[in-house]
Amino acid sequence: MNDIQAKAVHETTSKSDFALLIDGQWTAGEGERLEVLDKYRLQPFATVATASEAQVTQMVDAAEAAFRRGAPVAYERGAILERAAQLMDGRLEEFVRTMQAEAGFTAADAAGEVRRCIQTLKLSAEEARRLAGEMIPLEGAPQQEGRLAFTLRVPLGVVAAITPFNSPLNTVTHKVAPALAAGNAVILKPSSNTPVTACKLAEVLLEAGLPAGFLSVLHGRGEVVKHLLEDQRVRFFAFTGSTEVGRSIQQAAGLRRTQMELGSIAFTILCDDADLDKAVAKVANAGYRKAGQVCTSVQILLVQKAVMSEVEAALTEKVTALTYGDPTAADTVVGPLISEKEARRVESWIEEAIAKGARRLAGGPRQGAVVPPTLLAGIDETMQVGCCEIFGPVVCLLPFKTLDEAIGRVNATPFGLATGIFTNRLLDALDAAKRLEVGGVHINETSSSRVDLMPYGGSKDSGFGREGPRYTIHEMTEERIVTVSTL
Repeated sequence: MNDIQAKAVHETTSKSDFALLIDGQWTAGEGERLEVLDKYRLQPFATVATASEAQVTQMVDAAEAAFRRGAPVAYERGAILERAAQLMDGRLEEFVRTMQAEAGFTAADAAGEVRRCIQTLKLSAEEARRLAGEMIPLEGAPQQEGRLAFTLRVPLGVVAAITPFNSPLNTVTHKVAPALAAGNAVILKPSSNTPVTACKLAEVLLEAGLPAGFLSVLHGRGEVVKHLLEDQRVRFFAFTGSTEVGRSIQQAAGLRRTQMELGSIAFTILCDDADLDKAVAKVANAGYRKAGQVCTSVQILLVQKAVMSEVEAALTEKVTALTYGDPTAADTVVGPLISEKEARRVESWIEEAIAKGARRLAGGPRQGAVVPPTLLAGIDETMQVGCCEIFGPVVCLLPFKTLDEAIGRVNATPFGLATGIFTNRLLDALDAAKRLEVGGVHINETSSSRVDLMPYGGSKDSGFGREGPRYTIHEMTEERIVTVSTL
């Protein structure tokens, strides 16, 4: 680690005031200071300095200059990412404590983020070393004797990564690590709700040997993203967030390339032949981990009518038993939402559904930013819980008669991120896989099933492009054809 990198690590680990990372140095922001709240106690535990327009330009200058100087060779890029994975393993407890505070994650959810981040770094390291084009059989065309042709995959340049609060480490890594593996320079704009985890990840990458300029950390609100969009040197925008914000970024990006992972209403289909014990256990986990703040958290469980009463009783028992509250308590399963404002919104949606005739099978009154894990039945499309993404610890039960009916209900929404289906009828499962208009179908798993090496992304208003290191690297590079005449 060089002197600049060592100084950067020392400055950000020795105080709770987090700065901008520009050209390898942590730099005081010239904009407003934002408080970062402990999401359970609702008290500030850190501050971040936001960037001025001039500092955004400085970041792009530094990133562009680093890219023009040239990234480390593929082997070394892989080695940097592998060293980062090792360093992350050694700092697991520190990252867990940070996410418990700024994201409200339980210890299990936070540790899961760290372990997945390590895998994402390792996968990106592997892909850095095997990124390649292909041979083109040019002599298969008429009058092309003596010509060779092949493609190269070349990095795009400066990549902007705009990341969400609900996965402040692994989603960040899914954008940053593949971009670096491909040889790009990255400007990371983390959520203002969870910027500290991103700063600590940057520390790790610097300590692992990433050269100055290849990673910048930008703090601020929407205005700083606008400045990035106005700078045509930023060649790629990777965004995870709401459909509304994604649409505006896409419009401003114009002909530049983007990757959009947007909103969703996540369904899981439970058929009458499924293993109900296994299915109910998986739904209870997938609906409430991270307080339901996952794009693929089970929001609506479609249950075949023949087993509805059995599923309702079993799931009610499991959800009622989930402990909730302080994320630092060892037995807590469901922690707070990202803010008290969001908790109030979720509470109001629950109350609206009950007022319109829904039944609350599990749940209770909100406590600050904590919404108790809630299970509803009797919902319909006139309720917000039935037609909008709730992004909270709420699962709704909805009966169906036929698989056609269930598939039609999923496809009727404007979203299409992922759907789970529990059935042992192979032909039904494969039929659903072909007909569901979503980016991923998980048979005998919930909608939130994800392994970091798989392609992950949506369709329709859930966005486009795919995460997963191999797939992201291909999106963050372009194909260049090279021909050689030997005659």
